[in-house]
Amino acid sequence: MTEEMSPRRLVAVFASPTAEMLARFGVELGFHVVVVEPDPARLVGTPRPHGDRAVSDLWAAEADDHTDILLTDHHRPEIGTLLREALAGKSRWIGIVGNPRHEGPHVAALRELGVPAEEIARVHRPVGLNIGSRTPAEIAVAVLAGLVADRNGRPGGFDF
Repeated sequence: MTEEMSPRRLVAVFASPTAEMLARFGVELGFHVVVVEPDPARLVGTPRPHGDRAVSDLWAAEADDHTDILLTDHHRPEIGTLLREALAGKSRWIGIVGNPRHEGPHVAALRELGVPAEEIARVHRPVGLNIGSRTPAEIAVAVLAGLVADRNGRPGGFDF
């Protein structure tokens, strides 16, 4: 396989409706999908018919330079800690969902943890193509379309 054609891994952090849609659609688009949920109680009984696996540890996802990480919930208290871990790793791309009209809560959470501004700037927000996404399925389609465009060396439509 050539460098451009190496399989991409998509780590969807937090078991959420958006993560489920990313797992369903992502597998079909050639991504190796991992759902990471740091709260094991939220994984109990969760069926994953389309996802490869669900784990409770971000590092168990084996992030490397072919890995894209997306936090699928910006309201969880552990976003700062998880993003700091992701930024310290070898992932290719890191994003977090959220409204582009407001500064994301991840910025303050990372500042409180002493993460430098240039590292905070590596976290993409908004994420996905600008198609006016509102539902979990639409958000997943927009994110995956952007990642596919990037994988194929195309600009996509990330301008907001």
